[in-house]
Amino acid sequence: MDWKMFQSLLSGVNKYSTAFGRIWLSVVFVFRVMVYVVAAERVWGDEQKDFDCNTKQPGCPNVCYDHFFPISHIRLWALQLIFVTCPSLMVVMHVAYRDDREKKHRAKYGEEAKLYDNTGKKHGGLWWTYLLSLFFKTGIEIVFLYLLHMIYDSFYLPRLVKCDVKPCPNQVDCYIGHPTEKKVFTYFMVGASAFCIVLNVCEIIYLISKRIARIIRKMKSRDHLVALQHEHYKDHDNVRYHSVPMKRLQLKPTFKGSDELRASAPNLSTAA
Repeated sequence: MDWKMFQSLLSGVNKYSTAFGRIWLSVVFVFRVMVYVVAAERVWGDEQKDFDCNTKQPGCPNVCYDHFFPISHIRLWALQLIFVTCPSLMVVMHVAYRDDREKKHRAKYGEEAKLYDNTGKKHGGLWWTYLLSLFFKTGIEIVFLYLLHMIYDSFYLPRLVKCDVKPCPNQVDCYIGHPTEKKVFTYFMVGASAFCIVLNVCEIIYLISKRIARIIRKMKSRDHLVALQHEHYKDHDNVRYHSVPMKRLQLKPTFKGSDELRASAPNLSTAA
């Protein structure tokens, strides 16, 4: 497998990742891929040849090896690394889709027109894609750890296994090659996988808490703006309400029918 090409495909993920995502990517390539390529592959290079049984019965060592190692650790880890890094490609593909939409939008409406402020910024659909990729990565890590534990009953590798599977004539003793090295690398890869799970969970909590904090800030700013507008309208109404009576008080009261009343009843004015 060409791990260099695999690394180049995921190198763009660093641009769109948070601090936890960058640490996760460093752990994957330094403590998992590099250890896998440099050391682990050599330890498990020819494990079936190093699997010795105290019998010369044809087919017995092969059947016993297949019984105790149905899936090799090294191949299971290779599948795990491939599957666990594939969700990160979802983010790269989503950003590439945004870039394509941005180019088409500018070609149609001019270079000044912008569809996105930043195509790699985690807002809208890209935020959901990034969050789903974290859930997928965490789920894949847990599933592969469970498979490894279920297939081998534990993460511990014994030095001696007893096999009574046909065509073995009776119960035979089989010895695993380099058991201590394999046990150390198994614990190391399991620990690195568990650490990656912790990083993914921390990044999920960070993204959700940051999104909630942003929503709360928007709600507070909106409520503050509404309160300012309400206060402005209230002050405007108070000014208008108090200004109208003042104008009315300055007006002198006039009675349009006073002259007619005096002309029609002169005696009333004399008596008064």
